[in-house]
Amino acid sequence: MKNIVVLVSGGGTNLQALIDAEKRGDIKGGKITCVISSKEDAYALERAKNNGIKTVVLKRKDYPDVASYSKAMAETLTTEKADLVVYAGFMTILDNQVCSAFPYKMINVHPALIPSFCGKGFYGLHVHEAALSKGVKISGATVHFVTEECDGGPIILQQAVEVKNGDTPETLQRRIMEEAEWKILPMAVSLFCQDKIQIIDGKAVVTE
Repeated sequence: MKNIVVLVSGGGTNLQALIDAEKRGDIKGGKITCVISSKEDAYALERAKNNGIKTVVLKRKDYPDVASYSKAMAETLTTEKADLVVYAGFMTILDNQVCSAFPYKMINVHPALIPSFCGKGFYGLHVHEAALSKGVKISGATVHFVTEECDGGPIILQQAVEVKNGDTPETLQRRIMEEAEWKILPMAVSLFCQDKIQIIDGKAVVTE
């Protein structure tokens, strides 16, 4: 049984999707053992506590720079014996100390179809604002491995979502969460925990 550690910074809707999926038995071979937050007032911590999951607060503001915070995060993840690290609305930058300590063991969900609307500056509503300003007809979500390159790691799963006339960044964000993020993130976690994802020629290949 793999130890899943979830990193959060805010409300924790993606964390809740993972908790619900685990309760349904949809996450095979893994268990959420710890939730680490970069903010002490993140509601995601309440979600974890309400479900009997250990929480750790590692406040970004307590550290002078990215390097010292990343070192502390890598040490905490090692202490928690993390087999898989899941970014679930984690809004804090970590450097390569963490990626190199957990190669192809960290995954993130991004609210667009990578390589569209991704990289530095594309987070939260900014992603959906950019998609709508381009007039795209389809957007969606991507689960990918976390590497040094922001949103540049191998893609594991993607799910397309229709963009509708009259959409606002908020309505599109909600639809992408409900129809894509909350479905493919638990699915990717389960695939990882069952050793069904291989990296071949720099790409993530899902095997059954």
